[in-house]
Amino acid sequence: MTEIRSIVLVTNPLSGHGKGVQVGITAANLFAERGVRVTEIRGDSAADTEERVRKALADPAIRPDAVVAAGGDGLTCVVLQALVGTGVPLGLVPGGTGNDLAREVGIPDDTVAAVDLVLRGNTRTIDLGTVQAEAAARPMWFATVTGTGLDARVTLRANQMRWPKGPLRYTVAAVLELLGKLAVPYRIELHGSPDHPDGTVIEQDAIMVAVGNTRTYGGGMLITPDAVIDDGLLDLTVVGAMPRRDLLRLLPALSAGKRIEHPATTQYRAARLILTAPDAPATADGDPAGMLPATFLVRPGALEILAP
Repeated sequence: MTEIRSIVLVTNPLSGHGKGVQVGITAANLFAERGVRVTEIRGDSAADTEERVRKALADPAIRPDAVVAAGGDGLTCVVLQALVGTGVPLGLVPGGTGNDLAREVGIPDDTVAAVDLVLRGNTRTIDLGTVQAEAAARPMWFATVTGTGLDARVTLRANQMRWPKGPLRYTVAAVLELLGKLAVPYRIELHGSPDHPDGTVIEQDAIMVAVGNTRTYGGGMLITPDAVIDDGLLDLTVVGAMPRRDLLRLLPALSAGKRIEHPATTQYRAARLILTAPDAPATADGDPAGMLPATFLVRPGALEILAP
C-alpha cells in the first residue's frame, strides 16, 4: 500500500478524440478536492511529454507518490518511457479510445471510481515488454501489444482517422489496408520459450505478427488471448497467409473481442524473440516503434501499478 499525497497527472487532449480533455480536468479537480497535491503535465508532443515527466520525477520539490496517466494506452506508453526504473507507481484514469491496460488490470472506466482506486494506494507488479528496432536509438517500453506488418499499418492509419469513433475505426482502417499487399516472409526466432527449444526459428509468410504482454489491444480486440501480464513471457499470434475473404471474416470477430479461430493462425510464447520481415512497421501500445527487424524482451516485474 502506498499513501498518495502528491501526484504528477499527465494528460493528453488528443486521447479518445477529445475525451481525454474532460477526463483530465475532472481527475485534476477530484484529486485536489481530496487533498492531493497535483502537478499537471500536458506536453506538446510525445517527446515533450516524456521529457516533462522525467524532469518532474527528478525534481525534489515535486516528489510524487505516483504518476497518473489520464488518457489512453498511447499516453501510458509515453509515460512508461520516463517512469520505468524510478520506483514510482503508475496510476491510470482511462480517457482514451482503447484503455486496454486499464481493462486488463481491472481499473474502472468511470473517472470518479478510477481516482478513488488510485487514492487507495494498492499496487500490483506487472511485466512490461521492450521492442528494439534495428534502426532505433533505444528500446521502447510497452505494456499491452506490439503489432507488426498489416497489424501495425492498420494502427498507424487508424491513429490518423477522425471517424468513426472507438474500436470500429480499426476495422475501417483494416479494410482500407486490405487493398494493399498482405503476406510477407517472416523469420521468427524464439528464446526462453517453455514450448520450443531455445533458438527455434520459424520461417513463413504471414500477414501480421502480434507480440502481447496483455490479451487485447485496440479497445478489446483479443489478439493474444492467452497472455498473462505477470507470467514472465510474451505471447505471439502469427496470422499466416490466407485469402482476403477469410481475413475479412476474421476482422468483425476480432473487433468484437472474440478469439480468432483459423488454421492459418498460430500462437507462441517466449521471453525473447527476434522478428524479421521486409517493409514491416511495428507499433507498441499503438505508437510507432520503427521497422523490423526488431528484438523483443519481456521485463518481469518491471512496473508497479495502482490497481485493485
